[in-house]
Amino acid sequence: MNYQNFPLEAQRRREPVFNLPPVIVALSAVLIAVHALRQFASENTDLQILLWAAFIPARYGNPGVLKDLLPGGLPADIWTFVTYAFLHGDWVHLGINLIWFLAFGSAVAWRFGAARFLVFFAVTAAAGALLHLITSAGASQTAPLVGASAAISGAMAAAMRFAFEAGGPLSAWRNSGPEVFRVPASPLRVALRNRQVLVFLGVWFLMNLLLAFTNWMTPFAEGTIAWQAHIGGFLAGLLLFPLFDPVAKPTFH
Repeated sequence: MNYQNFPLEAQRRREPVFNLPPVIVALSAVLIAVHALRQFASENTDLQILLWAAFIPARYGNPGVLKDLLPGGLPADIWTFVTYAFLHGDWVHLGINLIWFLAFGSAVAWRFGAARFLVFFAVTAAAGALLHLITSAGASQTAPLVGASAAISGAMAAAMRFAFEAGGPLSAWRNSGPEVFRVPASPLRVALRNRQVLVFLGVWFLMNLLLAFTNWMTPFAEGTIAWQAHIGGFLAGLLLFPLFDPVAKPTFH
């Protein structure tokens, strides 16, 4: 064994999963800082933050409901499709989201790179807000939508597209080092033949159907979970993954 090359070999074999991508660290810090700021803000200031940044379906409905009272006008109608993802209901909500974000967001960020990942985060957050808007009715029209769950769901779907591939991070025969996140991803029609992918999809959608049932059983409870936003973000991540993926595709005959 050539011990002179040992430090170099160790560096090459180091698993990036134990070293968070800088973009994930930065986004996590922003999420924590925003919530901490709201905790120290006055009640009126916090309300203004919600009105300016949360996603409120009433902005897009009957002008007589709340639209004329909401600040920001047309620009806010656009930016709140993304800014709502930086707000959270409480520390527990934020903590749970951060756990999933670190797990799945890191894998996708290592693959996409910082710039692509930031755009992907925004697109999947917007897709979640859009499906939430389409399915909103009654009291939910005025209830603010907050949380990064839609974007995290998008990251889950994107990670699923390559994690179970041969040599991927969740495959039986995985690679080592950064290569584990750079395995070519099969087209969706091929990936859906993979039993592990089907199990992942089944469990994920079952969990969200249970959330939908819980919301239906307690329609007037505070802090209900916007399962529609989860599904919107997940579907966006699943279907739009090829547009962001920089890894060369495998050839199928």
